[in-house]
Amino acid sequence: MIQDAKELLPQLLNTAELERKQSELHSELQVITEMVQQCISENAHIPIDQTEYKKRYDTLAEKYDKVKNQLDAITEQISRKKLQHTEIQKFISAFQKTPDVLTEFDADTWYALVDFATVYATEDIRFTFKNGQEI
Repeated sequence: MIQDAKELLPQLLNTAELERKQSELHSELQVITEMVQQCISENAHIPIDQTEYKKRYDTLAEKYDKVKNQLDAITEQISRKKLQHTEIQKFISAFQKTPDVLTEFDADTWYALVDFATVYATEDIRFTFKNGQEI
């Protein structure tokens, strides 16, 4: 189990592609923000058909919302990966401190290793460990 958990760590730690995409989206968001500000400024200083202005503004606002939602989703993925990485490191540490054979229930070990248990039937109980493995 420790080896399996250790093999997951590099995958979770590798957020380079997500961070690259996050940076791209952040830059795109800044450009759209500047375009919105320019649109508002032009409307305030130059006589513009308000129907055309509203259409242009709404298009930019819609694009802003779309990019912002993508950025939020990427940021959430990065945070989730980092949290999972931390949880698996804790799992490995707790598992290494556990004796090879447990002779009695230990609540600290239980909470450190087991994420949740699912009861399907009287004789079908599955334990999902914090590293994702199920027994």
